Parts: sequence; C-alpha cells; structure tokens
Amino acid sequence: MSRIGKAPITVPDKVQIKVETGNVNVKGDKGELNVPIDKEMKVSFEEGTLTVERPTEQKRHKAMHGLYRALLNNAVEGVNKGYETKLELVGVGYKASNQGQVLDLVLGYSHNIMMKLPEEVKVATETQKGQNPIVTLTSADKQLLGQVTAKIRSLRKIEPYKGKGIRFVGEQIRRKAGKTAAK
Repeated sequence: MSRIGKAPITVPDKVQIKVETGNVNVKGDKGELNVPIDKEMKVSFEEGTLTVERPTEQKRHKAMHGLYRALLNNAVEGVNKGYETKLELVGVGYKASNQGQVLDLVLGYSHNIMMKLPEEVKVATETQKGQNPIVTLTSADKQLLGQVTAKIRSLRKIEPYKGKGIRFVGEQIRRKAGKTAAK
C-alpha cells in the first residue's frame, strides 16, 4: 500500500470540507479550493480526518492513491496557512515594483516586463538600498503559486558565470570558473 496514500490528513477546526462525487471542496481562512478527484477513488471525511482509499491494487490506482492524498493535503494546508515564495533579482540595474496585481520587472532588456498575475496570487515587492530586490508571492493554491514562480524565473534564467538572474532567496548556484589568461 502507498505510504503517502494511507496516511490520514488531520483537518484543523477552521477548515470546512465538502466531499462530492469527483470533487472535494476545501474552504478556510485563506480562501477556497476545489480538488478534482477521480470517480473511482473513495474520499471520506469523518471526525476531523480526511482519508483516501483506492478500489483495487492496479498500478493506475496505486499511482493515483498517493497523488490525490498529496493534492488534498496541499489544499488543506493552503487554505489554513497559505504558501509563500520569495524571489531575489540578482544583477546590476535589476528592479521590481508592483501596482496591484501587475508586476513590473526591469531585467536588463531594452524594455520593462509587465506581468499580470492571477487574483489568487498576492504579490509584494521590496527594494532596499544596497540589497537585491525581492518579490514575495503568496497564495493558498500551491500548484498555481509554483506555476507563476516558474514563469517569473524563466524571464531571466540564472547565469552560471556571474550568478545573475532570478533565484529563490537563499538558493545556492553552481558557479563555473570561466576563462583563464592563456600565455
């Protein structure tokens, strides 16, 4: 049996769960999420614990068992605590600012990059003198937050020689030595 799939999810008192056929609705302080579930999987919510059971021992059902348990756990944790990602812009002249849900990035191109973020993702930018600009993204939906973060990081990939680009705060970058003087 799947080690992840058989672990029950403890649901805090603040979180409300509504189990329907093919869908689980999770509602909490940080928002509301709908998790689509395969109709063959059995999801039950009793006395503050959420469990996922598979109908057979088929390989497909074994794979879905752990997947849906992880998705439900992410939804419960997201509406209860939320998720946060911090990105650091490393490079000379790199800047970040936001006006509501529009993120304005200056990344060394000939133009600014304006990016409209989904309503579910909240953005905050922080710029201190002598420090790299930091973009903070928060959301209840872990999947959407990861997708938006990946899109922002793809705008300026990390360069291995000088370490310039968009990275997570505290991320270690493998640096390359570069050319040496030949004589």
